[in-house]
Amino acid sequence: MIIDETIKTQVLNILKEEIVPAEGCTEPIALAYTAAKAVEILQKKPEKLVVYVSGNIIKNVKSVVVPNSGGMVGIEVSAAMGALAGDASKELLVISNVQTEQLKEIKTFIDNGNVEVIHENTPVKLYCRIEAINGEDSVSVEIKHIHTNITKVIRNGATLIDRPCNDADFNSSLTDRRILSIELIYHLAKTIEIESIAEKFDQVIHFNSAIAQEGLTGNYGINVGKMMKDNMESGIYGNDQRNRSASFAAAGSDARMSGCSLPVMTTSGSGNQGMTASLPIIKYAIDNDLTKEELYRALFMSHLATVHIKTNVGRLSAYCGVICASAAVSGGIAFIQGSDYITVSNAITNTLGNVSGIICDGAKGSCASKIATGVTAAFDSAMLAKAQRVMNGGDGIVGECVETTIENIGKLAQSGMNKTDEVILGIMTNKAQ
Repeated sequence: MIIDETIKTQVLNILKEEIVPAEGCTEPIALAYTAAKAVEILQKKPEKLVVYVSGNIIKNVKSVVVPNSGGMVGIEVSAAMGALAGDASKELLVISNVQTEQLKEIKTFIDNGNVEVIHENTPVKLYCRIEAINGEDSVSVEIKHIHTNITKVIRNGATLIDRPCNDADFNSSLTDRRILSIELIYHLAKTIEIESIAEKFDQVIHFNSAIAQEGLTGNYGINVGKMMKDNMESGIYGNDQRNRSASFAAAGSDARMSGCSLPVMTTSGSGNQGMTASLPIIKYAIDNDLTKEELYRALFMSHLATVHIKTNVGRLSAYCGVICASAAVSGGIAFIQGSDYITVSNAITNTLGNVSGIICDGAKGSCASKIATGVTAAFDSAMLAKAQRVMNGGDGIVGECVETTIENIGKLAQSGMNKTDEVILGIMTNKAQ
């Protein structure tokens, strides 16, 4: 496959856009960022915040612990922390420097009812608009589609920024993802100059491994990763590559979703997807004494395949994004074992045909369980593909080739699961009443 330099440059731009550092779950951090930006423009502390959010933001912020918050959760906490203690210049690391002594002011601000939350009726899955008010002065900042994509800023009724975007296409502000295919990603992973990707994946390895180690040793959430590790050591679980990789990946999510302040490198706007796309392969490379170059190339395969699959699904959806990354990991595992393109694509197909029924019911500690399930399925799928076993095209949602299967997953997620999303949100909000 001949790949020209223009295509290669576009793919590297996609990599740069999609793999970025973040501290904490990206939806509450997006709220903190929006609030911090509003206050930065207001140039004074707000007396009140009005937060307008889409249903999917509500779903993903409701139950996850906000880092550096002392264990607090929720939309009000995220917005108040960003407004009163955030630094918008740090983007998804906006509240990384919040000090313990600032939490008292933040709690008082919330307890006094100074944060109003309104469910915005919008078809945009990732939507937030925050109005910061002080006396007669107010600033409204809106983001759409991408966690730091500011589309509108209004100060005291005057529009400062207005960047229209296609509400039907969450990628409209980004490099065109339509150039991506599993075949292109595979061949680039084989041939890309290592120096063009080494720095990015060194960050992935460093940050994501650190939080996984924290999850294996600390007490976070339901400790899925640590539980798996403990059971391998006691002989209840087999101490094999599949279980070690699943444990390592789940441990990162255990820590992150329970408020650990260590940053991670995200993929497709999600730390859980970034960890899922990387940690099983990092663990495989460590356990098998593989070279850095072998690891970089497999991570390139896994992360860009995640981006490609998730582009079809949409930024936020009732379809669990971890499954997109798990399917990509199955391709990454086959790739790192030296498999050809057909085997890699069959591995991805097998995973998508297996665990695509897993729903996203919000960000929370139990996301680690879904990661463990997805990674386990990824290894099974890769081993089946290596044995020249692949799910038949036309059976269920599986298409005649990997690209058709990915397209079918997109239809399932964007059209078929809209009602599912509504029902999930209804269940979650009723429980909150």
